[in-house]
Amino acid sequence: MNYKLGDFVRFVDENLEGYITRIIDKDTIGVTDANDFEIPVLASKVTLVHGDVAPDEISTLSKPGRSTPDAPFINEGIYLAIVADQHSNSVVHFHLINETSYQLLTSFTTEKTNTFKGEFAGIIAPHTPKKIHSAQLADIQIWPKFRIEILFNSAENAEPQSPIVFHKNIKGRELSVSKEEIGMLRQKGWLIRLDEPNPVLDAEKLKQSFFK
Repeated sequence: MNYKLGDFVRFVDENLEGYITRIIDKDTIGVTDANDFEIPVLASKVTLVHGDVAPDEISTLSKPGRSTPDAPFINEGIYLAIVADQHSNSVVHFHLINETSYQLLTSFTTEKTNTFKGEFAGIIAPHTPKKIHSAQLADIQIWPKFRIEILFNSAENAEPQSPIVFHKNIKGRELSVSKEEIGMLRQKGWLIRLDEPNPVLDAEKLKQSFFK
């Protein structure tokens, strides 16, 4: 079964259509129709309807995924964004936001009860987002542990940053803060920064601390 949360599907044997809001098991999915009623159905009894364009694809199409010759090279700004599905608040999507001028060579794996699954592997172009995962918001307490590994690459004369390894469970406290506007996705959501900026030392305060 190649369906994902958020896919728009049409029933084969009935005049119904809707968005996938639950993966029940390997053969069964939950489809929420226009009346917000979730219908369990065999995956073999629906067909994918093409035509919807995801927010990250819109952003990629509206702006090139590389730096212009006169633009400054940006070294920082990598986030994991969590946003609600535009058609069902019960589903959230995880996007990697690349605000830097680097290409990001990315691997994303989930871990649950010693079972590992490769969810995404690929290159995220400069100044673009990429959806890498979807989940039921109500299942937040049993979400798998995330392992995101990132390498930096650029054809420009720029020293690569140190690789990033993000390995943790995302809990409710990450989503307890207010949502913020995410420009690349054109909607509000939660942001988790994956690359921490280098600390700026205040020489005067450092000197004072020695005297104390």
